[in-house]
Amino acid sequence: MQHRSTWWKTLIGIILTLIMLFPVYWMINISFTQRRSIRSGDLWPKDFTLDNFAAVFRDQMPYLGTSLLIALCCVALTLLISLPAAYAISILRLAGEKTVNFILVVAQMIPAVVMALGFYQIYSQIGLLDTIPGLILADSTVAVPFAVMLLSSFMAGMPRSLIEAAEIDGASKWTVFTKIVVPLSRNSIVTTSLFAFLWAWSDFMFASTLDSGGGKLRPITMGIYDYIGAQNQEWGPLMASAVVASVPTALLLIVAQKYVAAGVTAGAIKD
Repeated sequence: MQHRSTWWKTLIGIILTLIMLFPVYWMINISFTQRRSIRSGDLWPKDFTLDNFAAVFRDQMPYLGTSLLIALCCVALTLLISLPAAYAISILRLAGEKTVNFILVVAQMIPAVVMALGFYQIYSQIGLLDTIPGLILADSTVAVPFAVMLLSSFMAGMPRSLIEAAEIDGASKWTVFTKIVVPLSRNSIVTTSLFAFLWAWSDFMFASTLDSGGGKLRPITMGIYDYIGAQNQEWGPLMASAVVASVPTALLLIVAQKYVAAGVTAGAIKD
């Protein structure tokens, strides 16, 4: 049986992809265009300049460093909490498993703005406003429920015979966790780490609510606002900041894409 030609499907896919990627291209285009030529709307930077990127590396590097610190610490805290939690839910089968899973689902339904207001009230009382640990903790509350659900789904599909064999050989619960479960969960760990990093890196809601906007300890999502004023907008440096801020996430996605595909689908098929 001959397959029908699907060239038109490929063409539609290419067109839709180009439409979705056009804002990214426009961001790059503006970042290389001098201010006097931005309003001309040229499809390529005819008035080419690198001054916008020079301004970014001069003004925004502390913010990029802060974002990197927050994102990496968010990943570490997320894994520190979600790995043992997923192990307890899926392997140890502790009491209240269904209740915990229900709570995790509900936690992901709460809007970030509601959580931000709650964090503001709590942080103002315990002195965590305008601090990096406060933002790390807030960002982790969004990443942890997703991480626990994904990791527990994967761990539940592990061969029980492998774990039982280790226990028969005298392995403790901790040994099973560290020597068997965690190494076998590599793909899911990479996936959850990537999602946690991306969330913390791109967070604006918590950053704008829990940070007063002073000093150089703001994340890049807040540092970009240095180029936006009531009477003036520096579109060139703003777009250049967005381009620079997109590079780490783009590199992570390229490097980890095979692990992400395997990690997302890992829990779909069980033995």
